[in-house]
This record gives sequence, structure tokens and C-alpha cells, in this order.
Amino acid sequence: MTLMRIDHIQLAMPAGQEDVARAFYRDLLGLSEVAKPPHLAVRGGCWFEINEVRLHLGVDPDFVPARKAHPGFVVDNLDALCSALQAAGYETAHDQPLEGFMRQYVSDPFGNRIELMQVTGS
Repeated sequence: MTLMRIDHIQLAMPAGQEDVARAFYRDLLGLSEVAKPPHLAVRGGCWFEINEVRLHLGVDPDFVPARKAHPGFVVDNLDALCSALQAAGYETAHDQPLEGFMRQYVSDPFGNRIELMQVTGS
């Protein structure tokens, strides 16, 4: 028995903030929204994906942002994405590079930490 891959990552969000989530994850990060199954859609939240990346945002009535635990997304142009995030009012923070990656962090509109990574080739 072996784990094969991650199917999706779920982050929590407060109720009624789906449009805010769309503005960040769809409009800024470039993920496409996918329909939730009807029996799950009644719970609120949003699902997004691009290529093999699947992110689910689920409503938590006792929402507390994930400030340490986070997804790490590999991007193709870290500087351009961070510039777009900053232009939209999101603060990004550099972190020490990992071998082969440049990295920055941003918090989503709900305070969840998101790591953005670009392969450097070294």
C-alpha cells in the first residue's frame, strides 16, 4: 500500500466570502473555478484547479487562518505574480531560497499562508 499523489489541498475560509476567494484564487493566481458536487455546494466554499493543482476552500464556522501550515505552489514567473499581487494590495514577503527555488509568501484574503516558488535551475 503506497500513497500515490495528493488529490487536492483544502484551506478554510469564512462563510459568505466566495466572491473574495474568486478574486484572489481565480483572478490573481489564475486557477479556474470548478463546480462542486451539488450535495457539497450547499455547504458553501469554492473549488479551483489548474493542471494538476486542485485547491478546495471550505467554509469553517469557527474559521481561524492557517498562518504556518500552507500549500506551496510552483509558478513560472514569481516576480510577475508577486507584482500583480502587490498591485492588488497583497503584501508579499521574500524567504530564504531553497536549493533550486526562489520563494515568496503571501496571505490569501482570509489570512491563510501561501508559498509561491519558482524553479531557478540551480
